[in-house]
Amino acid sequence: MLDPRLRSDPHQSRGRLHDEDDRGPRGPRDAFQRDRDRIIHSVAFRRLRHKTQVFVAPDGDHYRVRLTHSLEVAQIGRAMARTLGLNEDLTEALCLAHDLGHPPFGHAGEDALEEAVASAGGFDHNGHSLRILTLLECPYPGHDGLNLTWETLEGLAKHNGPVTAPGWALEEVDAAHGLELGSHASLEAQLAAIADDIAYDNHDVDDGLRAGILDLDALLEVPLVKRHWQAIEARHPGLDPDRKRAALTRDMIGTMVGDVLGETRARIAAAGVETVDEVRAAGKPLVGFSPQMAAEERALKKHLYANLYDSPPLQPIRRGAKQVVAGLAQALVERPELLPEGWVRGDSEQDRLRGIADYIAGMTDPFAISKHRKWVGPVEIDDRF
Repeated sequence: MLDPRLRSDPHQSRGRLHDEDDRGPRGPRDAFQRDRDRIIHSVAFRRLRHKTQVFVAPDGDHYRVRLTHSLEVAQIGRAMARTLGLNEDLTEALCLAHDLGHPPFGHAGEDALEEAVASAGGFDHNGHSLRILTLLECPYPGHDGLNLTWETLEGLAKHNGPVTAPGWALEEVDAAHGLELGSHASLEAQLAAIADDIAYDNHDVDDGLRAGILDLDALLEVPLVKRHWQAIEARHPGLDPDRKRAALTRDMIGTMVGDVLGETRARIAAAGVETVDEVRAAGKPLVGFSPQMAAEERALKKHLYANLYDSPPLQPIRRGAKQVVAGLAQALVERPELLPEGWVRGDSEQDRLRGIADYIAGMTDPFAISKHRKWVGPVEIDDRF
């Protein structure tokens, strides 16, 4: 385990923006456990069950959606945090919340929404995650947002590293919370970021093979995949393909996790950091893959982009998804009375567009399709996967 001083301590938290009345029942939970639980109980978290991971509004219930992806990220992140002696609850909270800001239809929907509200500052899913947690979710009587700790908000803002050019949504959150965007975040936040990479690399391989979009022979040209596939064949001669695919996902996750743990220990020792504040001031990430694994992981990502995310079978689906989001935005601009009460942000064009973006971003895939059919007209999105 790492030096305990490197572990984020809920009792040393920088606190919450709003003081809370703790006279009601709260149970034996510390600050980071409360953050995790608030995220799990949020409406935005529940909506992830009907939001795209790779396949849009999938009929097949074997494919990942944003909710199952987030749970898998949390499992990987928490396991690594436990092994290193870091705070498991903070790590889990960050993993569970990292995709809350995604609009319907994943990156295709985000691209369309960004274009639709470009004149109002655009749209960024990470900034929107913070906007949801600090403004849009309102389950408490005394304030907007979930009133999460500074450490959770900081970790979500900077889990991919320092932010030098924040979008308008993240700028607003930073102005209220002082998230020190120019520095790195805690080790727990860095773990959450790489757990996300490990999860979607491997689970997208699994889903892509299951859907028949990824070609196994071509995939076996990727060194990381080939090495593990051959090891499985050596251990289990004649194993049926479905079980072999499951073993591939499991073994590659295990190898990546082991690599991160070893590399992280080495980086921390070399940096000589001894406290959480020194981690933030280190000037470089202290959690990551070894150089060899980083190169292999990049090769896998390159293959996935070329043969899955940008593949011909998914292009019509992406076009349909963009059509839905763009059509909804145009309808709401032209007919503002369609925007439900509570989503109007102000009288200026910028405020109106941002309210429209807030509303559309919260939609699930099926709800967005339903509203498009009602307000705009039919749309064809291939959901055979």
